[in-house]
Amino acid sequence: MIPQQWASPCGNQCTNKYAALTKIPWRVFCKKGCDSDGETWEECLEDCNQICYKDPVLKDQQWSAYIDRSPGAASYSEECFHACVSGCGYKFEVKPEEADKVSPNRQLKPETKPKPQPKPKPQPVCPIDPPSDIPDTSA
Repeated sequence: MIPQQWASPCGNQCTNKYAALTKIPWRVFCKKGCDSDGETWEECLEDCNQICYKDPVLKDQQWSAYIDRSPGAASYSEECFHACVSGCGYKFEVKPEEADKVSPNRQLKPETKPKPQPKPKPQPVCPIDPPSDIPDTSA
């Protein structure tokens, strides 16, 4: 058995597409697309979303998405997604031109909701005038 026969045809296509040493991480994500449990093109794309775009682990702490092994920066997540989609395309025999047009259904940057302005606290009303022999400034 020769090495080309050890991998699936899909995996071989990923290896060929991402052959350069600098492309190794994307080759891995392409092969994850090949190995996706999704039984349809759409399910495979959803798997790519889950692999490449992570939700925060700690509620309301966007930085905590990095704890869950996401690729890191938004540009890396996008590269990961496109590599994974390539693998899905090879798996489901989708034309590369069509696979290249797929965009993630996640936002690259988290939405930041404006914080509600706190309501001004009402000033207490002093019904009695302070005595005149007490200075009104502190020392």
